[in-house]
Amino acid sequence: MVPSAAAPGAAGAAHIPPQAGGAHGAAGPTPPLASQPAPPLVSQPAPPLGPPPAPPHGGGPRVSPAAAAAIGAAAGLVGGFVLSQPGAHRLDDVHARRQQFERDGVLVVQEPGRTIVREGGGAFIRHDENERFRELGGNLRSERHGEEFVSVYARRDGGEVLTYTDANGVLLRRLRRFPDGREIILIDNGFRGPPRGFAEEVVVLPPPPVEIAPDAYVVDYGAADERLIYETLTAPPLAPMPRRYTLDEIRYSPSLRAYTRSVDIDTINFDTGSWAITPDQAQRLVLVAEALNEAIKRDPAEVFLIEGHTDAVGSDVDNLSLSDRRAQSVATILSRDFGVPPENLTTQGYGEQYLKVRTQGPSRENRRVTVRRITPLLSGPQAETHRR
Repeated sequence: MVPSAAAPGAAGAAHIPPQAGGAHGAAGPTPPLASQPAPPLVSQPAPPLGPPPAPPHGGGPRVSPAAAAAIGAAAGLVGGFVLSQPGAHRLDDVHARRQQFERDGVLVVQEPGRTIVREGGGAFIRHDENERFRELGGNLRSERHGEEFVSVYARRDGGEVLTYTDANGVLLRRLRRFPDGREIILIDNGFRGPPRGFAEEVVVLPPPPVEIAPDAYVVDYGAADERLIYETLTAPPLAPMPRRYTLDEIRYSPSLRAYTRSVDIDTINFDTGSWAITPDQAQRLVLVAEALNEAIKRDPAEVFLIEGHTDAVGSDVDNLSLSDRRAQSVATILSRDFGVPPENLTTQGYGEQYLKVRTQGPSRENRRVTVRRITPLLSGPQAETHRR
């Protein structure tokens, strides 16, 4: 039996235009996992994907049934995703199992552990939210309750991490349960209602007031010390946020993420087409791991987004997949080798969508992983004020 929680609402003021919202809270009912047969898919080469869609100005339908149905039809095995094959560390390993189909104008490219969707001229990638926990080993059990799924990961300290998803693999909420029964809500997307189309997840905010040096706003990991990294990963937003946001709104809204400081890591040298991290490369993550562990020790409800970015060499589909897998590899190493709690991390790949250096050629600066604190975006202004 796995109880959950529901969140109280919160709102706040800011110089940013006001938007509807609520705030972090407690947990809600229980769910589990059941396999469903996937319909036959016709394998075809994936065409290049376009840039992210223009931000919405008014709003189409609240829900995109075509996209939801397409993802659901592509899925069927583990809450919206075909399981990744063990030992896969290169794009060559997934190309043979990559498939695509189109439904109601929505193009779906499916590969193990990932679904890439093109909807309304933009493209985004979703991944199996539990894959990282499986990679770490240990006891992970999954159950299904109605239309919801819950995966329960047993922590070494006797606690548990509960991850709730819908039938399409969309993350609904994640919480940590301590051995004494206390619970901390880390992510709760329920306040926004049913999943929506990609374009409706894009939040448009005015540029933030950046009153700090550029190299303190986006920190170069290779040139920074632990103090600056820790300061960056515990800093409040550049301006008060008008409301709380869902994880998908944060993942898909660059103008929203721009309100947080970040650390750019371009010191990990991945082999071409690979997301494997060698032991000597992993040691380069020690400073960011120490900063993350210290921040989470101070506040166990902290959540950090690890973003993957590539240069513009190669296909858009490959770059989206590669960047998402590299971000996950970094998160896995941080947890496995340095003890950063996996539940306090979330990942997202952006491929070549946000180039740091405007070039279509090879660029080490564009091949990077970015780490940022998203707790205040998830929890809202009142919760952040309380933290301070």
